[in-house]
Amino acid sequence: MKKLKIGILFGGRSAEHEVSLVSAASIIHALDKNKYDVFPIGISKEGRWLSVPNSLQLLTERASIESFPEHLLLPDPRKQSLVNIGGSPLSSQEIDVIFPVIHGTFGEDGTIQGLFELADIPYVGAGVLGSAVGMDKVVSKQLLQQAKIPVAKGVWFLYSDFTKDTRKYIGDIERRLKYPCFVKPPNQGSSVGISKAHDRKELIRAIELAGRYDRKILVEQAVKKPREIELSVLGNNEPEVSLPGEIIPSNEFYDYDAKYVDGKSVAKIPAELPKAVIKKIQAAAIRAYQVLECTGMARVDFLVQKSGKFYLNEINTIPGFTSISMYPKLWEASGVPYPALLDKLIQLALELHAQKKNLKTFYTPKTDWYKE
Repeated sequence: MKKLKIGILFGGRSAEHEVSLVSAASIIHALDKNKYDVFPIGISKEGRWLSVPNSLQLLTERASIESFPEHLLLPDPRKQSLVNIGGSPLSSQEIDVIFPVIHGTFGEDGTIQGLFELADIPYVGAGVLGSAVGMDKVVSKQLLQQAKIPVAKGVWFLYSDFTKDTRKYIGDIERRLKYPCFVKPPNQGSSVGISKAHDRKELIRAIELAGRYDRKILVEQAVKKPREIELSVLGNNEPEVSLPGEIIPSNEFYDYDAKYVDGKSVAKIPAELPKAVIKKIQAAAIRAYQVLECTGMARVDFLVQKSGKFYLNEINTIPGFTSISMYPKLWEASGVPYPALLDKLIQLALELHAQKKNLKTFYTPKTDWYKE
């Protein structure tokens, strides 16, 4: 059989740039080279595209890439390829499927997915809408509440409004929520910009930090003594859900350092939970996946109390794929090893693209009224 040409897209203008590089390295290593021709496509922190065999190494080492030709994916459905815009004459490399692993801004928020749609190239993961609403914790929270999926109590506002009348917004937060509370930039991942505030002074400082990363601020009531439970979801029209896993963070909460830096957080797979609780959170994960228009994959994170009461914390439409990431580890524990998981995700991308191709994108009127 002809090998599929898979473009692994990583890096990007994101606070999670470094995490993306590690995820990409794991995927590139695990893909079956007998089935796929793999093309590493890196995007620098400045937004420059690069597709050479050692793209990943160059970005990891923060080497200068200005001397290398620039490759771009053009929003032209006739091309369906990477185009070398630095060469003469122009050359191109056909791509069958894009596997994006750009976490966070410009990769997980629907922007790059819009480019894939315009280029008419199959791609792994959620589409424009699912990516956008999954990324924005304020919008996703509102949709989940409408679907009667439990979420933590919270308030949101524009950072620019907060800076104009800090006293008013602090007072409003303190009337509606109790300390401690979490302050989040709604459109970031990997806990970037998130703080836990125990009093007014910490709250103001946390909002100022979050305001460096987003124009919106989300403040949520802290759940008492929660267990951090994660599930992996896989599929398009008929999604499946993995066994649950538990994260025991090394810090007060599962922040960036606890996730990637200190190496002291512990993952327990499967999580030790009553069967009834597992069934409820698995059902809630599938429901959230469907409500938020997800396809391909997502990791759904819950906060579960001793009583069995749970709150959906967030959904990640491009979850981590590092060697310690929960998404692939949960599927491995559920009977789907890493290489088979990658095969399935690529197949889901092709299937969804084929479904979309069967939809009409034009309408033929009875008369050419626009010419009259």
